[in-house]
Amino acid sequence: MKLSHALAALIIAWFAVLGCIQAVTLEVNDGNSTCIKAELSASFSITYNTSSSTRTVQVPLPDSTTVDTGSSSCSTGDRSSWLVAVFGPGHALGLSFSTNGSVYSVTNLTLQYNLSDTSIFPEAKSSDVVTVVTDSVGILATINTTYRCVSPTTFGLGGATVIFSDMRLEAYMPGNDLSPTESVCMADQGSTTAPTTTAPPTTARTTTTAAPAPTPPGTPERGTYSVIKSNGTVCLLAQMGLQFNVSYFSLSQNKTIQELVNLTPNLTSASGSCEASSASLVLTQEQTTTLNFTFTLNSTSNKYHLSGITLLANWSDATAPFTASNTSLDYLQSTLGRSYMCNAEQTLAVVPAFSLNTFRLQVQPFKVTTNQFATAEECRMDQDQMLIPIIVGAALAGLVLIVLIAYLIGRKRSHAGYQTI
Repeated sequence: MKLSHALAALIIAWFAVLGCIQAVTLEVNDGNSTCIKAELSASFSITYNTSSSTRTVQVPLPDSTTVDTGSSSCSTGDRSSWLVAVFGPGHALGLSFSTNGSVYSVTNLTLQYNLSDTSIFPEAKSSDVVTVVTDSVGILATINTTYRCVSPTTFGLGGATVIFSDMRLEAYMPGNDLSPTESVCMADQGSTTAPTTTAPPTTARTTTTAAPAPTPPGTPERGTYSVIKSNGTVCLLAQMGLQFNVSYFSLSQNKTIQELVNLTPNLTSASGSCEASSASLVLTQEQTTTLNFTFTLNSTSNKYHLSGITLLANWSDATAPFTASNTSLDYLQSTLGRSYMCNAEQTLAVVPAFSLNTFRLQVQPFKVTTNQFATAEECRMDQDQMLIPIIVGAALAGLVLIVLIAYLIGRKRSHAGYQTI
Protein backbone atom coordinates (compact mmCIF):
# COMPACT_ATOMS: atom_id res chain seq x y z
CA MET A 1 0.00 0.00 0.00
CA LYS A 2 2.80 2.42 0.89
CA LEU A 3 4.48 1.66 -2.41
CA SER A 4 1.31 2.43 -4.38
CA HIS A 5 0.88 5.72 -2.50
CA ALA A 6 4.45 6.73 -3.23
CA LEU A 7 4.03 5.73 -6.86
CA ALA A 8 0.88 7.85 -7.14
CA ALA A 9 2.64 10.86 -5.69
CA LEU A 10 5.59 10.29 -8.03
CA ILE A 11 3.28 10.12 -11.07
CA ILE A 12 1.59 13.37 -10.05
CA ALA A 13 4.94 15.08 -9.63
CA TRP A 14 6.22 13.71 -12.95
CA PHE A 15 3.19 14.95 -14.87
CA ALA A 16 3.50 18.37 -13.23
CA VAL A 17 7.18 18.63 -14.15
CA LEU A 18 6.47 17.65 -17.74
CA GLY A 19 3.73 20.29 -17.93
CA CYS A 20 1.09 17.67 -18.75
CA ILE A 21 -1.52 19.49 -16.69
CA GLN A 22 -5.03 19.60 -18.08
CA ALA A 23 -6.74 22.95 -18.50
CA VAL A 24 -10.09 23.25 -16.73
CA THR A 25 -13.06 25.53 -17.37
CA LEU A 26 -14.88 26.88 -14.33
CA GLU A 27 -18.03 29.00 -14.25
CA VAL A 28 -19.97 30.72 -11.48
CA ASN A 29 -23.59 31.32 -12.46
CA ASP A 30 -26.35 33.52 -11.11
CA GLY A 31 -29.52 32.03 -12.53
CA ASN A 32 -29.06 31.90 -16.30
CA SER A 33 -26.20 34.43 -16.24
CA THR A 34 -22.47 33.79 -15.81
CA CYS A 35 -20.63 36.24 -13.55
CA ILE A 36 -17.21 34.53 -13.37
CA LYS A 37 -15.57 32.31 -15.94
CA ALA A 38 -12.05 30.90 -15.85
CA GLU A 39 -10.08 28.72 -18.23
CA LEU A 40 -6.75 27.77 -16.67
CA SER A 41 -4.16 25.19 -15.75
CA ALA A 42 -2.82 25.02 -12.21
CA SER A 43 -0.46 22.99 -10.08
CA PHE A 44 0.42 23.12 -6.40
CA SER A 45 3.70 22.52 -4.59
CA ILE A 46 2.91 21.57 -0.99
CA THR A 47 5.34 20.83 1.83
CA TYR A 48 4.13 18.65 4.69
CA ASN A 49 5.57 16.75 7.66
CA THR A 50 5.88 12.99 8.07
CA SER A 51 6.84 11.29 11.32
CA SER A 52 10.51 11.35 10.34
CA SER A 53 11.02 14.08 7.71
CA THR A 54 9.56 16.81 5.54
CA ARG A 55 8.27 16.13 2.04
CA THR A 56 7.17 18.27 -0.88
CA VAL A 57 4.62 17.02 -3.41
CA GLN A 58 3.53 18.46 -6.76
CA VAL A 59 -0.24 18.30 -7.28
CA PRO A 60 -1.89 19.20 -10.61
CA LEU A 61 -5.39 20.62 -10.70
CA PRO A 62 -7.30 17.66 -12.22
CA ASP A 63 -9.73 17.98 -15.12
CA SER A 64 -12.40 16.51 -12.82
CA THR A 65 -12.39 19.76 -10.80
CA THR A 66 -15.83 21.28 -10.28
CA VAL A 67 -17.25 24.54 -8.94
CA ASP A 68 -18.60 24.47 -5.38
CA THR A 69 -21.96 26.16 -5.93
CA GLY A 70 -22.47 26.51 -2.19
CA SER A 71 -19.33 28.57 -1.62
CA SER A 72 -19.09 30.37 -4.98
CA SER A 73 -21.12 33.54 -5.40
CA CYS A 74 -21.92 36.48 -7.68
CA SER A 75 -21.93 39.71 -5.69
CA THR A 76 -22.00 43.43 -6.33
CA GLY A 77 -21.13 46.52 -4.32
CA ASP A 78 -18.82 46.04 -1.33
CA ARG A 79 -19.22 42.25 -1.22
CA SER A 80 -16.68 40.02 -2.95
CA SER A 81 -17.54 37.51 -5.65
CA TRP A 82 -16.09 34.04 -5.16
CA LEU A 83 -14.97 31.23 -7.41
CA VAL A 84 -14.35 28.09 -5.34
CA ALA A 85 -13.13 24.99 -7.18
CA VAL A 86 -13.14 21.61 -5.41
CA PHE A 87 -11.27 18.43 -6.27
CA GLY A 88 -10.43 15.16 -4.57
CA PRO A 89 -11.37 14.44 -0.95
CA GLY A 90 -11.42 17.86 0.72
CA HIS A 91 -9.16 19.94 -1.55
CA ALA A 92 -10.24 23.37 -2.81
CA LEU A 93 -8.93 26.43 -4.63
CA GLY A 94 -10.65 29.77 -4.08
CA LEU A 95 -10.35 33.17 -5.76
CA SER A 96 -12.24 36.20 -4.47
CA PHE A 97 -12.90 39.17 -6.75
CA SER A 98 -13.72 42.83 -6.17
CA THR A 99 -14.26 45.83 -8.44
CA ASN A 100 -14.25 49.61 -8.23
CA GLY A 101 -16.45 49.93 -11.31
CA SER A 102 -13.61 50.32 -13.81
CA VAL A 103 -11.25 47.51 -12.78
CA TYR A 104 -11.77 44.07 -11.28
CA SER A 105 -9.09 42.16 -9.39
CA VAL A 106 -8.41 38.97 -7.46
CA THR A 107 -8.26 40.22 -3.87
CA ASN A 108 -7.16 36.95 -2.33
CA LEU A 109 -6.17 33.44 -3.29
CA THR A 110 -7.01 30.49 -1.01
CA LEU A 111 -5.80 26.90 -1.12
CA GLN A 112 -7.26 24.15 1.06
CA TYR A 113 -5.69 20.70 1.18
CA ASN A 114 -6.57 17.60 3.17
CA LEU A 115 -3.54 15.85 4.68
CA SER A 116 -5.60 12.71 5.31
CA ASP A 117 -5.63 12.08 1.54
CA THR A 118 -2.90 9.44 1.53
CA SER A 119 -2.81 9.23 -2.28
CA ILE A 120 -1.23 12.72 -2.30
CA PHE A 121 0.25 12.96 1.20
CA PRO A 122 1.59 9.48 2.06
CA GLU A 123 2.73 9.02 5.66
CA ALA A 124 1.58 12.52 6.63
CA LYS A 125 2.03 13.11 10.35
CA SER A 126 -1.21 15.08 10.55
CA SER A 127 -4.66 14.43 9.11
CA ASP A 128 -5.72 18.08 9.31
CA VAL A 129 -7.39 20.11 6.60
CA VAL A 130 -5.00 23.03 6.04
CA THR A 131 -6.03 26.40 4.59
CA VAL A 132 -3.47 28.93 3.36
CA VAL A 133 -4.27 32.40 1.99
CA THR A 134 -2.51 35.29 0.28
CA ASP A 135 -3.91 38.73 -0.53
CA SER A 136 -0.88 39.70 -2.63
CA VAL A 137 -2.11 38.42 -5.97
CA GLY A 138 -1.78 41.11 -8.63
CA ILE A 139 -4.35 39.68 -11.06
CA LEU A 140 -6.45 42.58 -12.33
CA ALA A 141 -8.04 43.77 -15.55
CA THR A 142 -10.25 46.48 -16.96
CA ILE A 143 -13.94 45.75 -16.49
CA ASN A 144 -15.55 43.99 -19.50
CA THR A 145 -12.18 42.57 -20.61
CA THR A 146 -10.66 39.13 -20.21
CA TYR A 147 -7.51 38.75 -18.10
CA ARG A 148 -5.03 36.68 -20.10
CA CYS A 149 -1.75 35.21 -18.86
CA VAL A 150 -0.35 32.25 -20.78
CA SER A 151 3.00 32.48 -18.97
CA PRO A 152 3.38 30.54 -15.69
CA THR A 153 2.67 32.73 -12.65
CA THR A 154 3.70 31.65 -9.16
CA PHE A 155 2.10 32.63 -5.83
CA GLY A 156 3.41 31.72 -2.38
CA LEU A 157 0.89 30.77 0.30
CA GLY A 158 2.60 29.76 3.52
CA GLY A 159 4.03 26.28 3.02
CA ALA A 160 2.45 25.93 -0.43
CA THR A 161 2.94 27.40 -3.89
CA VAL A 162 0.27 27.83 -6.58
CA ILE A 163 1.35 28.00 -10.23
CA PHE A 164 -1.14 29.18 -12.85
CA SER A 165 -0.60 28.97 -16.60
CA ASP A 166 -2.68 29.31 -19.78
CA MET A 167 -5.05 31.50 -17.78
CA ARG A 168 -8.03 33.35 -19.23
CA LEU A 169 -10.64 34.63 -16.80
CA GLU A 170 -13.22 37.35 -16.38
CA ALA A 171 -15.35 38.50 -13.44
CA TYR A 172 -18.41 40.75 -13.34
CA MET A 173 -19.23 39.59 -16.85
CA PRO A 174 -21.92 41.37 -18.91
CA GLY A 175 -22.58 38.17 -20.89
CA ASN A 176 -21.97 34.45 -20.70
CA ASP A 177 -18.81 34.36 -22.83
CA LEU A 178 -15.33 35.70 -22.16
CA SER A 179 -14.77 39.13 -23.68
CA PRO A 180 -12.70 39.13 -26.92
CA THR A 181 -10.92 42.23 -25.58
CA GLU A 182 -8.04 41.16 -23.35
CA SER A 183 -6.01 42.68 -20.54
CA VAL A 184 -2.67 40.94 -21.04
CA CYS A 185 -0.36 40.25 -18.09
CA MET A 186 3.12 41.77 -18.08
CA ALA A 187 4.81 38.37 -18.48
CA ASP A 188 3.02 37.84 -21.81
CA GLN A 189 3.84 41.37 -22.92
CA GLY A 190 7.55 40.68 -22.43
CA SER A 191 7.91 39.05 -25.85
CA THR A 192 9.35 40.96 -28.78
CA THR A 193 6.01 40.76 -30.57
CA ALA A 194 3.81 43.69 -29.66
CA PRO A 195 0.64 42.60 -27.83
CA THR A 196 -2.77 43.57 -29.15
CA THR A 197 -6.33 43.29 -27.92
CA THR A 198 -8.10 42.69 -31.24
CA ALA A 199 -5.90 40.96 -33.81
CA PRO A 200 -2.38 39.53 -34.21
CA PRO A 201 0.27 42.25 -34.58
CA THR A 202 1.36 43.21 -38.07
CA THR A 203 4.82 42.46 -39.35
CA ALA A 204 5.86 46.05 -38.74
CA ARG A 205 5.21 45.61 -35.02
CA THR A 206 7.26 42.52 -34.46
CA THR A 207 10.52 44.41 -33.94
CA THR A 208 11.11 46.17 -30.65
CA THR A 209 13.13 49.37 -31.06
CA ALA A 210 15.36 50.67 -28.32
CA ALA A 211 13.65 53.65 -26.74
CA PRO A 212 15.32 57.01 -26.10
CA ALA A 213 15.28 58.45 -22.62
CA PRO A 214 11.88 60.00 -21.86
CA THR A 215 11.37 63.74 -21.63
CA PRO A 216 10.78 64.59 -17.95
CA PRO A 217 7.23 65.89 -17.35
CA GLY A 218 8.33 67.79 -14.23
CA THR A 219 8.05 66.94 -10.57
CA PRO A 220 4.60 65.47 -9.80
CA GLU A 221 2.22 67.27 -7.49
CA ARG A 222 2.03 65.90 -3.96
CA GLY A 223 -1.31 64.26 -3.16
CA THR A 224 -2.92 63.39 0.17
CA TYR A 225 -4.69 60.02 0.34
CA SER A 226 -6.41 58.00 3.06
CA VAL A 227 -8.30 54.76 3.61
CA ILE A 228 -11.37 54.93 5.85
CA LYS A 229 -12.95 51.97 7.63
CA SER A 230 -16.69 51.32 7.60
CA ASN A 231 -16.94 52.90 11.08
CA GLY A 232 -15.55 56.18 9.73
CA THR A 233 -12.05 55.99 11.23
CA VAL A 234 -8.94 56.57 9.12
CA CYS A 235 -6.72 53.50 9.06
CA LEU A 236 -4.13 54.47 6.42
CA LEU A 237 -2.57 57.84 5.56
CA ALA A 238 -0.31 58.76 2.66
CA GLN A 239 1.13 61.94 1.17
CA MET A 240 3.32 61.67 -1.91
CA GLY A 241 4.01 62.71 -5.46
CA LEU A 242 3.99 59.75 -7.87
CA GLN A 243 5.49 59.28 -11.31
CA PHE A 244 5.34 56.16 -13.52
CA ASN A 245 8.39 55.18 -15.56
CA VAL A 246 6.93 52.75 -18.11
CA SER A 247 7.90 51.03 -21.35
CA TYR A 248 5.11 49.98 -23.73
CA PHE A 249 4.40 49.52 -27.44
CA SER A 250 3.07 52.78 -28.91
CA LEU A 251 0.49 52.65 -31.69
CA SER A 252 1.31 56.13 -32.97
CA GLN A 253 5.09 55.56 -33.07
CA ASN A 254 4.91 51.86 -34.00
CA LYS A 255 7.66 50.96 -31.54
CA THR A 256 8.32 50.37 -27.86
CA ILE A 257 8.75 53.68 -26.05
CA GLN A 258 9.74 54.70 -22.54
CA GLU A 259 7.63 57.39 -20.92
CA LEU A 260 7.32 59.26 -17.64
CA VAL A 261 3.71 59.80 -16.52
CA ASN A 262 2.71 61.83 -13.45
CA LEU A 263 -0.26 60.87 -11.30
CA THR A 264 -2.53 63.92 -10.88
CA PRO A 265 -3.96 64.10 -7.32
CA ASN A 266 -7.07 66.17 -8.10
CA LEU A 267 -8.10 63.56 -10.69
CA THR A 268 -7.37 60.61 -8.40
CA SER A 269 -9.60 58.84 -5.87
CA ALA A 270 -8.40 56.62 -3.04
CA SER A 271 -9.80 53.40 -1.63
CA GLY A 272 -8.37 50.30 0.04
CA SER A 273 -8.58 48.05 3.06
CA CYS A 274 -6.99 47.63 6.49
CA GLU A 275 -6.48 44.27 8.17
CA ALA A 276 -4.46 43.19 11.20
CA SER A 277 -1.34 42.26 9.22
CA SER A 278 -1.96 43.78 5.80
CA ALA A 279 -3.26 47.00 4.30
CA SER A 280 -3.85 48.22 0.78
CA LEU A 281 -4.13 51.62 -0.88
CA VAL A 282 -5.79 51.75 -4.31
CA LEU A 283 -5.42 54.97 -6.33
CA THR A 284 -7.65 55.36 -9.40
CA GLN A 285 -7.19 58.22 -11.87
CA GLU A 286 -10.14 58.95 -14.17
CA GLN A 287 -10.96 55.22 -14.47
CA THR A 288 -7.97 54.77 -16.81
CA THR A 289 -5.16 54.20 -14.31
CA THR A 290 -5.23 52.08 -11.16
CA LEU A 291 -2.25 51.83 -8.80
CA ASN A 292 -2.41 49.37 -5.90
CA PHE A 293 -0.02 49.39 -2.90
CA THR A 294 0.06 46.43 -0.50
CA PHE A 295 1.69 46.79 2.92
CA THR A 296 2.56 43.83 5.15
CA LEU A 297 3.16 43.82 8.91
CA ASN A 298 5.50 41.36 10.62
CA SER A 299 3.81 40.86 14.00
CA THR A 300 6.96 39.31 15.48
CA SER A 301 9.32 42.20 14.75
CA ASN A 302 6.58 44.90 14.68
CA LYS A 303 8.03 46.10 11.37
CA TYR A 304 6.04 46.81 8.23
CA HIS A 305 7.03 47.29 4.60
CA LEU A 306 5.63 47.83 1.13
CA SER A 307 5.33 44.28 -0.21
CA GLY A 308 3.40 44.74 -3.46
CA ILE A 309 2.76 47.25 -6.25
CA THR A 310 0.33 46.66 -9.10
CA LEU A 311 -0.37 49.03 -11.99
CA LEU A 312 -3.15 48.77 -14.55
CA ALA A 313 -3.33 51.57 -17.13
CA ASN A 314 -5.58 51.81 -20.17
CA TRP A 315 -3.74 54.41 -22.27
CA SER A 316 -5.15 55.23 -25.70
CA ASP A 317 -1.75 55.00 -27.41
CA ALA A 318 -0.99 51.48 -26.10
CA THR A 319 -1.87 48.32 -27.99
CA ALA A 320 -3.34 46.75 -24.84
CA PRO A 321 -4.01 47.74 -21.24
CA PHE A 322 -0.66 48.02 -19.48
CA THR A 323 -0.40 45.70 -16.48
CA ALA A 324 2.53 45.21 -14.13
CA SER A 325 2.68 43.59 -10.71
CA ASN A 326 5.22 42.47 -8.14
CA THR A 327 4.14 41.07 -4.78
CA SER A 328 7.62 40.28 -3.42
CA LEU A 329 8.90 43.78 -2.73
CA ASP A 330 10.62 45.08 0.40
CA TYR A 331 10.39 48.88 0.30
CA LEU A 332 9.41 51.65 2.75
CA GLN A 333 10.34 49.76 5.91
CA SER A 334 9.32 51.23 9.26
CA THR A 335 8.18 50.35 12.77
CA LEU A 336 4.58 49.76 13.86
CA GLY A 337 3.18 52.95 15.37
CA ARG A 338 5.43 55.19 13.28
CA SER A 339 5.21 56.61 9.80
CA TYR A 340 7.76 56.27 7.00
CA MET A 341 9.04 59.48 5.40
CA CYS A 342 11.33 60.19 2.46
CA ASN A 343 11.44 63.71 0.99
CA ALA A 344 14.14 62.72 -1.50
CA GLU A 345 13.18 61.21 -4.85
CA GLN A 346 13.07 57.41 -4.69
CA THR A 347 12.83 54.92 -7.53
CA LEU A 348 10.96 51.71 -6.66
CA ALA A 349 11.73 49.04 -9.27
CA VAL A 350 8.68 46.81 -9.84
CA VAL A 351 9.26 44.92 -13.12
CA PRO A 352 11.67 45.61 -16.03
CA ALA A 353 8.99 47.62 -17.87
CA PHE A 354 7.78 49.62 -14.87
CA SER A 355 9.29 51.51 -11.96
CA LEU A 356 7.64 54.04 -9.65
CA ASN A 357 9.27 57.35 -8.70
CA THR A 358 8.15 58.87 -5.39
CA PHE A 359 8.61 62.45 -4.18
CA ARG A 360 8.10 63.95 -0.70
CA LEU A 361 6.59 60.69 0.53
CA GLN A 362 5.12 60.01 3.95
CA VAL A 363 2.95 56.98 4.64
CA GLN A 364 1.51 55.13 7.63
CA PRO A 365 -0.50 51.97 6.83
CA PHE A 366 -1.01 50.74 10.43
CA LYS A 367 -1.96 52.18 13.83
CA VAL A 368 -3.14 55.59 12.67
CA THR A 369 -4.51 57.68 15.57
CA THR A 370 -6.15 61.13 15.58
CA ASN A 371 -6.09 61.11 11.76
CA GLN A 372 -2.47 62.29 11.82
CA PHE A 373 0.92 60.83 11.01
CA ALA A 374 2.89 59.45 13.95
CA THR A 375 6.58 60.26 14.47
CA ALA A 376 8.41 59.54 11.24
CA GLU A 377 11.32 57.22 10.57
CA GLU A 378 13.27 58.86 7.77
CA CYS A 379 14.82 57.13 4.80
CA ARG A 380 18.59 56.83 4.44
CA MET A 381 18.70 59.44 1.65
CA ASP A 382 17.10 62.08 3.88
CA GLN A 383 19.48 61.21 6.69
CA ASP A 384 22.46 61.52 4.34
CA GLN A 385 21.23 64.89 3.09
CA MET A 386 21.01 66.12 6.69
CA LEU A 387 24.57 64.94 7.34
CA ILE A 388 26.05 66.94 4.44
CA PRO A 389 25.61 70.42 5.99
CA ILE A 390 26.77 69.07 9.36
CA ILE A 391 29.94 67.67 7.80
CA VAL A 392 30.57 70.87 5.83
CA GLY A 393 29.98 72.99 8.92
CA ALA A 394 32.31 70.82 10.99
CA ALA A 395 34.99 71.03 8.28
CA LEU A 396 34.70 74.84 8.14
CA ALA A 397 34.84 75.06 11.93
CA GLY A 398 37.96 72.89 11.91
CA LEU A 399 39.55 75.05 9.24
CA VAL A 400 38.85 78.23 11.23
CA LEU A 401 40.32 76.61 14.33
CA ILE A 402 43.48 75.62 12.45
CA VAL A 403 43.88 79.16 11.08
CA LEU A 404 43.36 80.62 14.57
CA ILE A 405 45.92 78.29 16.14
CA ALA A 406 48.44 79.07 13.38
CA TYR A 407 47.87 82.80 13.92
CA LEU A 408 48.41 82.53 17.69
CA ILE A 409 51.59 80.47 17.24
CA GLY A 410 52.93 82.95 14.69
CA ARG A 411 52.16 85.89 16.94
CA LYS A 412 53.89 84.30 19.91
CA ARG A 413 57.04 83.69 17.87
CA SER A 414 56.97 87.28 16.64
CA HIS A 415 56.84 88.64 20.20
CA ALA A 416 59.67 86.35 21.26
CA GLY A 417 61.99 88.02 18.71
CA TYR A 418 61.71 91.45 20.44
CA GLN A 419 62.56 90.42 24.00
CA THR A 420 65.05 92.69 25.90
CA ILE A 421 68.56 91.25 26.18
